[in-house]
Amino acid sequence: MANLKQLAQSLGLSITTVSRALDGYADVAAATRERVREAADKVGYRPNASARRLRRQRAELVAVTLPSDPGHIGPPHFLDMLSGCAEHLAAAGLNLVIAPVPRGESELDICRRFVDGRRVDAMLLVRTKRKDERVEFLQSRGIPFVTNGRTESLLPHPYIDGDGFAGFRAATLRFHAAGHRRIGHIAGPQEYYFAHDRCRGWRAAMEECGLATDLCAEGAPLEQGGYLAALELLRQPSRPTALVCATDEMAIGALRALREVDGGNQISIVGHDDLAMGAFTSPPLSTMRMTGENLGASFASLLLRAIAGEPAEELQELHAIEFVDRDSHRRPAKAA
Repeated sequence: MANLKQLAQSLGLSITTVSRALDGYADVAAATRERVREAADKVGYRPNASARRLRRQRAELVAVTLPSDPGHIGPPHFLDMLSGCAEHLAAAGLNLVIAPVPRGESELDICRRFVDGRRVDAMLLVRTKRKDERVEFLQSRGIPFVTNGRTESLLPHPYIDGDGFAGFRAATLRFHAAGHRRIGHIAGPQEYYFAHDRCRGWRAAMEECGLATDLCAEGAPLEQGGYLAALELLRQPSRPTALVCATDEMAIGALRALREVDGGNQISIVGHDDLAMGAFTSPPLSTMRMTGENLGASFASLLLRAIAGEPAEELQELHAIEFVDRDSHRRPAKAA
């Protein structure tokens, strides 16, 4: 196995150039980086990991914080995305670590501990808030990061998100086209960007159709929250004939509420996220999902580009929403 000096001599390059090429520095031409990597693979050269970290002052870790509060993190589609992201980061020499947030601490506390302690090279943020103090902190420190969701930050930052506004507007207009006039919305907590964006889409469609927007109830983004919000709407003197729910988990809770009231089996319902369990509810849950292949790989790619110094404006992906039609949205609009 060749050492770094021998590898550099065989290529006719300086040791510094070869070292920086292997470390992926952008100041080395892409063609040179590729030539160095191919030569290193051919002779079986592997950099010393400890020396590499010291030389680059890198931890070679990417952290994602997970809140411990129920309903904030954990749906299978999210964990699948993290798994795909971790696989692609590993290929680039970075390890993804999951950091649960202990009770009594905030995600910001964990971010500050990781960043100020120089324990990570970059971070992933999930379930963004409209005004997200984690984003503001990472921007102030200049640490690379990507968010799963947008914010209202005045400074641009890298993100992957689904177009919740367009998706929920379209879902509401579909119900209107099917004859519904009392279309309710079960909303997630409005401090979260995804919940606010989806609520805006529902409201915009209702206003376009000249319909009242009073049939809206907010709840925690899990089954219990959807159940309680649905009961609140079902107690209204003029209850909804259709429900557009911020998440599948909330929609599943709402289905339970519909089974507890007379005529509940006539109320149409749609969720969002395309959780696997939705296909096994009664009736099978119609839903929406963000389009895009291998979102975990896309997440990793954006983060690696952020680490390489690409502008945040070029690292923003807004994906379209598509419908997954099952049975729950097809109920007729009786007495609408």
